Amino acid sequence: MMSPRPVPEDRGRSSPHFRQTPFQIIHIIGNFLRIWSIYSLYRYLSETGASVVLFLFTCLIPASILFLIMQKPWKGRPLSNTQVVPSVINGGITALYFILWGKGLKSCGPLRAILAEYSGAVLGVLSGVLYGRRGHVWKKVGGLIAMVASFYFLSQGLDDEVQMEQVLGIKEMALPIFAGILSALRRVIARRVSLKNQLKRRLNAITIASATCFLFPVAMWDMIIGSPSSTSDKVPFSTWAFFSTILFGVILIFYVDSIAEERLHMVFSSPRHLMVAGGCIIVLEIVYKMDFSLPGFLICCLILGFGIYEATSLERGRKDSFQTADSSNGMLGDEIQMSSLPT
Repeated sequence: MMSPRPVPEDRGRSSPHFRQTPFQIIHIIGNFLRIWSIYSLYRYLSETGASVVLFLFTCLIPASILFLIMQKPWKGRPLSNTQVVPSVINGGITALYFILWGKGLKSCGPLRAILAEYSGAVLGVLSGVLYGRRGHVWKKVGGLIAMVASFYFLSQGLDDEVQMEQVLGIKEMALPIFAGILSALRRVIARRVSLKNQLKRRLNAITIASATCFLFPVAMWDMIIGSPSSTSDKVPFSTWAFFSTILFGVILIFYVDSIAEERLHMVFSSPRHLMVAGGCIIVLEIVYKMDFSLPGFLICCLILGFGIYEATSLERGRKDSFQTADSSNGMLGDEIQMSSLPT
């Protein structure tokens, strides 16, 4: 009688890592394309002086239409008012985010605008100060100090030969920093409304459509008043900046981030996400021949990553229990700490 073939013990242990590899590749490629669209948008805005609010509004119109066509929020199970109303309010927050982020991109450049988006980790500090244990509060405050230090270094520049015009003030950096906080807030609201993936996508279509409506009067006002650089001559139109912002900067990145949360348990304001974004920034800074200091950038990323890790740290036992209880709901740690606050 033949004995059964023994099964290697490490076979089952290594399979989950191999299953995550395709999703990790998708996450890296999706973030690279999104950051590439940001650099293309910045070059277009800096060379033409076009209105950033009007340009983003023209990008959101087709993006919202595509989201509505793909997700069809009017089909399926009817949405309740407790789901639709917060999604519409979230659209107003999203519109304000695009305004601040676009103006911050134009004034600070793509590198600072992208890294400032991770300022949303301060929501973890806020939840820890208000509702956390005393031992964790000091860790979160220390993380907040590290984040503030990294943003200060970004505004001043870490290169010894940095020019005076490259040194930014607090006002310029405040725009993308507040935009990052709003970006984290809109993600928190979206998760509080629904943790189910399909329903979350349907509500996201409502949010983007609402953001387009909220942005309409601001864009029209900006077009009527206009800026001196954009009213003197006709501003040329960049097809690549337009389509890349729609496809990669709005639509694709939503699905990529959803995959990262569902399959990789990776939220936006996390050191792992920052590491991926940092690698993409290094490549594009070299390709676009920007004034880039690699040692200074690495120092800022290390300080910022440490600050994010401390600011969004949870008790490991609670974090593991959330993952074990329902992995399909995504990870409730890091920037989603606010979703566990009492209402």
